[in-house]
Amino acid sequence: MVSVSVTELKASLSAYLDKVKAGDDVIVTERGHAIARVVPFTRSGPTPAEYEDMVRSGQIRPAKGKLPDDFFTRELPPDPEGLLLKAVLEEREHGW
Repeated sequence: MVSVSVTELKASLSAYLDKVKAGDDVIVTERGHAIARVVPFTRSGPTPAEYEDMVRSGQIRPAKGKLPDDFFTRELPPDPEGLLLKAVLEEREHGW
């Protein structure tokens, strides 16, 4: 982890961005107090092109509409045989 003042960061931005690209965190300080942290970017989901590829290959299906407002508060349908749990556990086991 590297610490740098705002003034020094402005003067040498490219050098500090190179450090971030290499995996380092850069703590930005102002008058001796940390005010920000610059960290390497990590994606948390597919790009639009990857999303379209997954739709085309059948890995996912796009939503057809909006969920009802009460969707998350609705009572779950009965599953006395535990079929849903069995399906989830099987999916995890096989890595589908």
